[in-house]
Amino acid sequence: MDRLVESPALATHTQDRVIPTEQVLGIPIAVVDLAQAIEIIERFIQGDSPQLVVTANAIAAVMAHDDPAFADEVRSAGLVTCDGAGTQWALKRGGHENAAKVTGIDLLEQLCRLSSDKGYRLYFLGGAPGVAEEARNKLQLRVPGCNIVGCRDGFFPVDDDDLVAQEIAEFKPDVVFIAMGMPRQERFFLKTKHLLGAKVGIGVGGALDVFSGRTKRAPEIWQRLKLEWLWRALLNPKKLKNLKNLPRFMWLVKTGK
Repeated sequence: MDRLVESPALATHTQDRVIPTEQVLGIPIAVVDLAQAIEIIERFIQGDSPQLVVTANAIAAVMAHDDPAFADEVRSAGLVTCDGAGTQWALKRGGHENAAKVTGIDLLEQLCRLSSDKGYRLYFLGGAPGVAEEARNKLQLRVPGCNIVGCRDGFFPVDDDDLVAQEIAEFKPDVVFIAMGMPRQERFFLKTKHLLGAKVGIGVGGALDVFSGRTKRAPEIWQRLKLEWLWRALLNPKKLKNLKNLPRFMWLVKTGK
């Protein structure tokens, strides 16, 4: 098996821009900050082909390590960001001392702000019934002019993916934020991107729950201490089972197995 954290960084091309990336458990995570990630996504919006954006934390990296099909899907993305202290630690081990976190929450909020100025058409998909609507309503109060053109919950069977995509396409979105958890959210976009008509699909996990107010984001001190993952697990005991993958992630990165 090839090394799991590899230097020098790989390179991904986005038009005339070269994005430095680092292999973490076999997936190429872009070494970018929030502003750079947004610049890349704006290029995608102006581009000719739909692009997937994956926000990858340690759990996602382990999932891709264990599931070759999901690993291939992640590698097909136009952009994979570092969404967590674990992947940030791995990037630093690869020589990127100033590696920044770029979370789904941050991407969603920043693109909402840009949509107010630039008219980008955003669509929220996912969460339990009512969550996407609550997130939209609160963000429109928080960011006046935020251009969220539609939303719906993520409670539908895989067999209905094409039908849901066709319904979303009627809103003519530029960006679809998909909050259905990995790998469901990424697979939905890759399967239906030819129907959606959107230039960008971004998997954002529990971000809509946060913006709806049903889940609280970790306080700033927890974020600075890189304990946001623990805060989420304490608020949602269902996530506790994922914590066992954190020491395994570190072991895999350190040993290269």
